[in-house]
Amino acid sequence: MAEGEKLIPINIEDEMKSAYIDYSMSVIVSRALPDVRDGLKPVHRRVLYGMHELGIRANTAHKKSARIVGEVLGKYHPHGDTSVYDAMVRMAQEWSLRYMLVDGQGNFGSIDGDSPAAMRYTEARMRKIAEDMLADIDKETVDHKLNFDDTLQEPTVLPTRIPGLLVNGASGIAVGMATNMPPHNLTEVVNGTIAYIENNDIEIDELIQHIKAPDFPTGGTIYGYDGVKEAFHTGRGRIVMRAKTNIEEVNGRECIIVDEIPYQVNKADMIKKTADLVNDKKLEGISLIRDESDRNGMRIVYVLKRDAIPNIVLNKLFKYTALQSSFSVNNIALVNGRPQLLNLKELIHYFVEHRHEVVVRRTTYELRKAEERAHILEGLIIASDNIDEVIKIIRASNNADEARNNLIERFKLSEIQAKAIVEMRLRQLTGLEQDKLRAEYDDIMKTIIDLKDILDRKERRMDIIKEELVVVRDKYGDERRSVIEYAGGDLSIEDMIPNESVVITISHAGYIKRTSLTEYKTQHRGGVGQKASTTRNEDFLEHLFVGTNHQYMLFFTQKGKCFWMRVYEIPEGSKTSKGRAIQNLVNIEQDDKVMAFICTQDLKDEEYINSHYVIMATKKGQVKKTSLEQYSRPRTNGINAITIKDDDVLLEAKLTTGESQVMLALKSGKAIRFEEAKTRPMGRGASGVRGIRLQDEETDEVIGMIAVDDMESNVLVVSENGYGKRSSLEDYRITNRGGKGVKTISITEKTGNLVSIKNVTDDDDLMIINKSGVAIRLAVADLRVMGRATQGVKLINLKGKDSIAAVAKVMHEDEEIVLEGEEGETSVEGVEGVENTDVSEDGTTLDNNLEDNNTEI
Repeated sequence: MAEGEKLIPINIEDEMKSAYIDYSMSVIVSRALPDVRDGLKPVHRRVLYGMHELGIRANTAHKKSARIVGEVLGKYHPHGDTSVYDAMVRMAQEWSLRYMLVDGQGNFGSIDGDSPAAMRYTEARMRKIAEDMLADIDKETVDHKLNFDDTLQEPTVLPTRIPGLLVNGASGIAVGMATNMPPHNLTEVVNGTIAYIENNDIEIDELIQHIKAPDFPTGGTIYGYDGVKEAFHTGRGRIVMRAKTNIEEVNGRECIIVDEIPYQVNKADMIKKTADLVNDKKLEGISLIRDESDRNGMRIVYVLKRDAIPNIVLNKLFKYTALQSSFSVNNIALVNGRPQLLNLKELIHYFVEHRHEVVVRRTTYELRKAEERAHILEGLIIASDNIDEVIKIIRASNNADEARNNLIERFKLSEIQAKAIVEMRLRQLTGLEQDKLRAEYDDIMKTIIDLKDILDRKERRMDIIKEELVVVRDKYGDERRSVIEYAGGDLSIEDMIPNESVVITISHAGYIKRTSLTEYKTQHRGGVGQKASTTRNEDFLEHLFVGTNHQYMLFFTQKGKCFWMRVYEIPEGSKTSKGRAIQNLVNIEQDDKVMAFICTQDLKDEEYINSHYVIMATKKGQVKKTSLEQYSRPRTNGINAITIKDDDVLLEAKLTTGESQVMLALKSGKAIRFEEAKTRPMGRGASGVRGIRLQDEETDEVIGMIAVDDMESNVLVVSENGYGKRSSLEDYRITNRGGKGVKTISITEKTGNLVSIKNVTDDDDLMIINKSGVAIRLAVADLRVMGRATQGVKLINLKGKDSIAAVAKVMHEDEEIVLEGEEGETSVEGVEGVENTDVSEDGTTLDNNLEDNNTEI
């Protein structure tokens, strides 16, 4: 031990505790956490103050980043140069800060995670919004402290006019705590702050009306609002962010396009990880990923496989990739030097409190300066009023000090006034300058009165704060970037798919698609119709069904097999698209095809499936009833629904409650009506019982079956040449199954054979499609009820040898359908000639000119 040194024994445990606490507080207060007043951590504050001291403003030239970093390091921030440069770079990145504070020139990195160029290459300057954070700093508005070597002063906080903590957020990891605060929209924050100033007792729910949610610099979608509300109320919460996506068709392929990604997501890493998932078969349905981003904006393209369902792939992208991310809010900031968890109202309160102190200190400073100037002006005015005597005193004095003392003694002036008189220039002795002195004095006295009034009245100070906030909002405010989607929670695939009504069509060659029902418009009978599908020359639409996306589909094939699918799993296409082969969706044999399909609400609800039945009919007149429960356990290869004989095929399948009335119609124009209850339930392997006797075993066949629950409904039949009618259900007497039936339409060469039978009400619309793929939609209410044995009226004009392929009913009340006449009228009378159409007793059409009134779409 050297001479003069002294050893002090200490407890190592106590020393470690004390030292670590000191270190922790230094990290918390001086490095990692932002100040609630200006929203800045010390390094960011020092960078901006250093640029301010260097005179690097928004209207000056860019200066080398190394020069700025050196200034900050040498004067204020005794840490590594990397920490200073990284902090400055982040303030210049548009994907990091909602409102950038630094205007960078050169390579400042990218959203792909590319590193910025070295500080010797890049240049920077302050942005105008940063100047507003430093406004009035030279007016003693904030406290200053000595820098690390006690040679300079630096501000402890900036006198910001910008609510920086809310606007740009903050993140930092301290010791034992961390902060993670999201950015918000400046316009919304200013509006919320003004609302708080006007009513300090405002509730957080009322503030939320102004500040709706965080607003991230990368845009995207905020999915769900519970986390937002929790963060606003408590200071902690979890906000779910999603990329902004849309589905487009590019070069004949469906693609998912991503225009905006969640905040703090590395685009390149996200794409790479997605590609890895695709290659590992963990994410299916994507064939190619392209990054087409350029200087005009972001564009990531996920090219889908031909059999992929876009919404399901998108849901999996949200689930397994960073296209959906979360932001864990933890609003911890320094309040009076101590870390504190803050809710939305408290964040606004402390900012307003800070602005109030800045306004008071600025006003006090300006008042002092004004009073000092007024004091000098009073002395100058005294001198100008006694200019000859003043000149005489000055000339008689040996030096300036003697002149000052003589003036003080003669005119009772202060030292400051006397000094100003002595230093006064000769030009100020002119009459014009003397008038200016008096005008300046009058103005400054008014200013003093006004400044004193501001200090005396808090409402004046609050008005000033509001006015300055409005100026900030008008200068820097912009539109919200992040869209708020008010939904949330853990999502199933169904949550991703809108439960909208759709039209499902199946062509004769087995192509299926679903199309939004809104693509079809209601027309009137006699119209030529709209093109409903583009099919191959040898193909035509054979089945059409209306359901909703969330329903379950049971497909029944002509060989009697049943397959199970959700409606949203059916590929979506426009009404003019061809669709996709069913064989690519379900495992159907090559020589089999779908003949019927039904929708059910829930195949997992035991009460539902045990109280419903499937009744089937074959072309040879067989019927069979089976409990729906037997179809609730699907298999990849399908299940047997009915045993079909070699010369027969399955034609129809209907969902019933077991209490319906069943009608079967024949190609020859006969129909039978019987009680479903008279048909006992059978197992899936049974072949059924006879439902109707064919008129001719060789040429006749069943063309349709209906299951009637509403006894007030009507029976509608359509022939292959476009004739149709509706008749009362009571016109068909109830008989035992297995009979020959009664006449349901008068079959002639003009009408052609019967092709469809439906039960309808006035609330229904009809969709009629011919074999060339042209469709017409009309309201059942436009068809008057006729006798059972009549021929009917013409429903659709057919060209050449065209004929009807399919007829389906659409619920009019479920879709807000507007009936369109020739000039947009909303009634059937809007179509010329329709009101004159009539039918004679034998069912022939009286209006021979109806075909001329059709409009081709």
